[in-house]
Amino acid sequence: MEFKNANQLTEICSNNNIPISEAMIQCEMFISQKSREEIISQMTHSYNIMKKSVYRALSEDLKSIGGLIGGEAKKILNRGKNNKSVCGTLMNKAIGYAMGVLEVNTSMGLIVAAPTAGASGVIPGVFIALQEEFNFTDETMTKMLFNAGAIGYLITRNATVSGAEGGCQAEVGSASAMAASAIIELMDGDVQKCLDASSTALANILGLVCDPIAGLVEVPCQKRNALGASNAMISAEITLSGIVNRVPFDEMVTAMYNVGRSLPFELRETALGGIAATPTGCRLCKSIL
Repeated sequence: MEFKNANQLTEICSNNNIPISEAMIQCEMFISQKSREEIISQMTHSYNIMKKSVYRALSEDLKSIGGLIGGEAKKILNRGKNNKSVCGTLMNKAIGYAMGVLEVNTSMGLIVAAPTAGASGVIPGVFIALQEEFNFTDETMTKMLFNAGAIGYLITRNATVSGAEGGCQAEVGSASAMAASAIIELMDGDVQKCLDASSTALANILGLVCDPIAGLVEVPCQKRNALGASNAMISAEITLSGIVNRVPFDEMVTAMYNVGRSLPFELRETALGGIAATPTGCRLCKSIL
């Protein structure tokens, strides 16, 4: 049971009366020739790594290789603990957790590149914040990773998740789309709503460039993971409110890919443009290298 685009995915889900997560499990079984138990076990392992990466950032003093980030997650979450967060508890956790995973990643810790290392904080940030807020089980959250995986699978088949090829819209944007879809299924939304939320998330970050200072996935990447986490939740909330996205998911993926290809190479992870090319960005680069 394989699918190449959102229309095929929707048809499979409709004909078999299954959610996106189940369609992805069956797709993975078909592609890998592994049993359901093996696939779910592997995904459970991935979710455990995600959780550990979030909590490690909160329990240790991490320093990134470039020295540009470290300790930001704790600062965000401390405001939440002191009831000072303007974002509210759920969003405060989501953005803090997302930023924390980037601290683990850039200090050479273990993370899950979902879909990339540079965007590895978005899904853990969203998932673990939601799990804590609504008391979802690990089993439920692991299942939602298959939903997110289906969206990532479609994007990689029809566009790209690479910042070097498509800009940060392809990294953080894809992660946002994956997380947004998972939120919808988690909140009992149907397949079309999952795809609508994903399309909205991509649209919200369309054109976002990839311009890491010194070529390191630190600045501005960490804060963009916070943006990605909040974007996923905002996109899901818009969709759950009954607001329809006007551009279908497949078309939005194509648009994202075309925009990425249109970006100058300086804005696609080369560290030659954008923030990386500012006087401060160049000074920081020289001090690191």
